[in-house]
Amino acid sequence: MGPIGLHGGGEYLPGDERFIDALLRAAANSVAVRADLAAIERGEDVSGHGRELTPVKVVILPTAAARGRPDRAGATGAGAFERRAAALGMNAQVEVALVVDAESADDADLAALLAGADLIHLSGGDPDVVPGLLDGSAAGLGLRAACQSGAVIGGASAGAMVLAEWSWTPQGGIHGLGFVRGLAVVPHYDDIRRLKWQVSLDRVAPAGLGYLGLDERTGVISDESGWQVAGEGAAHWFAPGSSTPVVARDGERLRLPV
Repeated sequence: MGPIGLHGGGEYLPGDERFIDALLRAAANSVAVRADLAAIERGEDVSGHGRELTPVKVVILPTAAARGRPDRAGATGAGAFERRAAALGMNAQVEVALVVDAESADDADLAALLAGADLIHLSGGDPDVVPGLLDGSAAGLGLRAACQSGAVIGGASAGAMVLAEWSWTPQGGIHGLGFVRGLAVVPHYDDIRRLKWQVSLDRVAPAGLGYLGLDERTGVISDESGWQVAGEGAAHWFAPGSSTPVVARDGERLRLPV
């Protein structure tokens, strides 16, 4: 599986550059590692050779915005990633997969676009829309295929919530996509801290879940040794049953149960 990125919202806006950069660097590293492995399988010697600037294929997936303006969410996301890739001197090809209804979720071309991506980013919106369209559909299978091949899968706000095994909506809890297990994501945490959100969630959430509170324009990205924070705010980890969080900020690491 490739790295997973979870983000607290306010995506694509000024101040979010550190997290977008971290996603792009993780994707570029994954591309380079896969290229090296492929060369080794062909019997080529890659020791001592510099890695070429391989294009990074980025796909914005605005499914959570299907009830609003997914085209605008996709275009905004694409523009943000293009700008940051240029600032990093990175060769990135950025496209939008408008998976917004049952027909587009089973579109073979969109599914192939997702399966071939190096970085897929799920934008914010309504979390209940995403599992219903992606779970078991051609697009959903493409998303999982990309993850299995080493692509970075990132989500912001609702997009991050549904990457977990469980999420919630105003109508109650729902099963997420399960890319991350053992926790639920609480986005926009800098706006809702000190409210009694945890008591409310504990009444409906499955037993044994921890909660990951993420400030806006801040997220965590997984790697082989844990999760690293990137962004202008903080990540707040509430272990199962705990009311006191472990807090980490930009460049620091968190130990999560996934």
